[in-house]
Amino acid sequence: MNSSLSTNPRGKYRFLPGIAPYSCGVVAMTGFEVVRVRPARMLPWAEGMQAARRYVESLDLSCHCLCGFELRCPAPFSLEGFIDFNSQYRQVLKDWDMMVDGINPVARTNVAPAVGAPEESSLFAFSYVRPSETDRLTFVVAGGGELPDGELSERRIIRVGETSAEAMAEKADCVVKLMNSRMVALGAATEQLTAVDVYTVHSLKPLLEEVLIPGLPAVSKLGVNWYYTRPPIIDIEFEMDMRGVIHEETIAEQIR
Repeated sequence: MNSSLSTNPRGKYRFLPGIAPYSCGVVAMTGFEVVRVRPARMLPWAEGMQAARRYVESLDLSCHCLCGFELRCPAPFSLEGFIDFNSQYRQVLKDWDMMVDGINPVARTNVAPAVGAPEESSLFAFSYVRPSETDRLTFVVAGGGELPDGELSERRIIRVGETSAEAMAEKADCVVKLMNSRMVALGAATEQLTAVDVYTVHSLKPLLEEVLIPGLPAVSKLGVNWYYTRPPIIDIEFEMDMRGVIHEETIAEQIR
């Protein structure tokens, strides 16, 4: 992860460069805010991304204002399968001319529900940037698991293949540190968080007490949204994302 922020002038946000398929996080520029939208139901990912684009364009905003996508996949990918999906996903963004100097500015979370998973990868939610008079910092920290930023390689997964209490604590600690480093790089602080999402099928209670609350004090007040899901790559067991926003929209009718 590059710890220096880059600017997306067309999208009106700054971003923390990540790897080819996604950035590590985004933060709205002064005079703008990040808004999160959750549609009434999930759509197949490519169709959902097109619907998200039409939604922001209906608000007289450019597609470049789309700054984050949250996806749900049928099951965790192999590394090769994940790379293949990422190539297809990135191509959509390239076709929209979303890249900034060849770098993908858009944050992403992609996880696999353990129960009720979609038949194909689908759009769960998205975030966009709009004009605002707020002076409050608004941001999204992209999803990340116990695979440190950089190379997608099984050998870099923390305690790969282990799910003991000790191993899970080490994995969670890695992820909390990753979330903190991304948040700080975005210029944000724990007290500015409004939502902390956790994605795992493993018991959360010991991890809350031993890792999450000590590492992210805001969790003691905010709580966490626990999604009974698996991270998108086989053998990754714990993932998180976070955000600090003012407005979250739930669309009662399906976006088209």
